[in-house]
Amino acid sequence: MRNWVLPEYIEDILPAEAQRIESMRRQILDLLLVHGYQLVTPPMLEFVESLTSGSGSDMNLRMFKMIDQLSGRMIGLRPDITPQTARIDAHLLNCNGITRLCYAGSVLHTIPTGITSTREPFQIGGELYGHIGIESDLEIQRLMLQALAMLKVDNIHLDLGHVAIFRSLVKAAKIPTNLEIELFNALQAKDIPSLQTLCSEFSKGIKKKIGQALMLLPKLYGDKKILTQARNVLPNYPEIRKALDELEAIAKEIKLKNCSLAFDLSDLRGYHYHTGIVFSAYTKDHTNAIALGGRFDEIGKAFGRARPATGFSMDLRELLKLNQPPNLCPKGILAPYRKNDKLLEKKIAQLRKKGKIVIIKLPGQGKNKDTYNCDKKLVLKNKIWEITTI
Repeated sequence: MRNWVLPEYIEDILPAEAQRIESMRRQILDLLLVHGYQLVTPPMLEFVESLTSGSGSDMNLRMFKMIDQLSGRMIGLRPDITPQTARIDAHLLNCNGITRLCYAGSVLHTIPTGITSTREPFQIGGELYGHIGIESDLEIQRLMLQALAMLKVDNIHLDLGHVAIFRSLVKAAKIPTNLEIELFNALQAKDIPSLQTLCSEFSKGIKKKIGQALMLLPKLYGDKKILTQARNVLPNYPEIRKALDELEAIAKEIKLKNCSLAFDLSDLRGYHYHTGIVFSAYTKDHTNAIALGGRFDEIGKAFGRARPATGFSMDLRELLKLNQPPNLCPKGILAPYRKNDKLLEKKIAQLRKKGKIVIIKLPGQGKNKDTYNCDKKLVLKNKIWEITTI
């Protein structure tokens, strides 16, 4: 980490990396645009209650907070853009039908999510509001996989889960909030000994049955056979049946190319605001998830509209670590500095219009070509400016 005069886990993005991030940002936004997703740019600062609406205590702990000098209220630096897009959908756009939104921007975290992670991820994603069926979940998952394929990320592994399974068990056993949090933490960490200790409190009747089901969740991981196994070993509650039906339907419909699929019924990522199917994408030799998403139907409730919603997001700084090319910026074309040369000005304008980098050599700049980052130059031949190799 380049943290010379910067806080820990905060770093500059240098030219070559910045160029790659910008290229990825443009590609993903262009993909979302042609699928009907409209770009929004929420502010970096908002009142704390707006940024935590529907997202639970985990986002509150990740947020930098301060007092607003104008209003005297507590404001925060956004740790996630999803609550902001939910606010825009519910409070500003206020459409009755389906709304598709996309975004790209930095978020800030008080602590990093992983040992190699930054505290300033560059988050990009798409969200679909106003549709409750699995068709919208499939649309979002396909777009996420398309985006990763477009960025040439291969060997993708997709994990699918459903938070309604855990919620149904907690509700049936009337588990108190403090114990629910402990169970959630143990399941997320796949901490079987802690889970066993917590479930040992459930010794009679329905609670014993629920405790046994909770102990099974970490073992329910694998291919489609896991769904059949889950139907046989988990309580036959309507919410659980519906969740397994939805996961089975996704498995039938989603077409995966160069991608493996597994089901993880103990995956509770984003449990505090996700309400249905959740998913995570991984790739070979990379421990962190490279893209995440799921259904979050209740997140807009605080803004007056608890619309059905689903979406995905990814961190471009995390994706930057994959298949890194040599640390080089695109080379340009070197042009001489000449006053009032209309032909030269016209040629430079034409090249730049085509997307070519043209750098004008300023007076006294020197002869070292490395200072220009150019591998070609403009030369005047027979009153025509031509491109030649340096």
